[in-house]
Amino acid sequence: MTDNQRVALVTGGSRGIGRAICIALARDGVSVGVNFHRHESEALKVVGAIQAVGGSAIAVGGDVARCADVTSMVERTTAELGPITILLNNAGITDTHKPWTEISEEEWDRVLDVNLKSCFLLFRAVYPAMKEARWGRVINISSVTFHLGRPNLLHYVSSKAGMIGFTRTLAREVGVDGITVNAITPGAIQTVSELELFPDQVGIAAYLNDVQSVKRRGLPADIAEAVRYLASDGSSFVTGQTINVDGGWAMH
Repeated sequence: MTDNQRVALVTGGSRGIGRAICIALARDGVSVGVNFHRHESEALKVVGAIQAVGGSAIAVGGDVARCADVTSMVERTTAELGPITILLNNAGITDTHKPWTEISEEEWDRVLDVNLKSCFLLFRAVYPAMKEARWGRVINISSVTFHLGRPNLLHYVSSKAGMIGFTRTLAREVGVDGITVNAITPGAIQTVSELELFPDQVGIAAYLNDVQSVKRRGLPADIAEAVRYLASDGSSFVTGQTINVDGGWAMH
């Protein structure tokens, strides 16, 4: 399958890491469905940037935690771009940063639904097309917190750990179909979402300078480059793996 026949659906594609992934895949000739939930205008900007350089993309709204929305997203992307053979499970939320004793049941459920259940719903929806093509790439964006454990983020870290289990188990089952399943665990990546959650960027930079081996901030493009590899034919013998892209913070 050539790059210009490939179609990717990138969840949470309107900002930050998702935006960088969409643009990087489009640069490789992949048609991209840019999923958004709340940031439609940002998703349309991503689509515009891709189309401006001759790429193919559409914005597809939907809540990845709702089965009906997932079905609609996949159906529309398939109708307008073609069968989806690259799935980027990138959408994720933190919502709250607090001790575990203060996390409500509703907060726990929402984070687990968006960050983890969505992976199951989305793959279930795109699997028939990948199986028919005998070629597929599933790439799950987890988090370095899986390796480190982080206080005040129990729901988030639990969901990101679940993505690793999902990755490894699914890889065992669908390799026979020509589908690879891998995960990326980004470190502290400088995004708008990070700024919203951690406004003290000076303090963040100083802390990371101490714990990282590479003495600079991680950028969305760093994650996008790892995605490009995992989405390519060059990674056809790589599955069930977790690639840590964090400047040498957590080594495993």
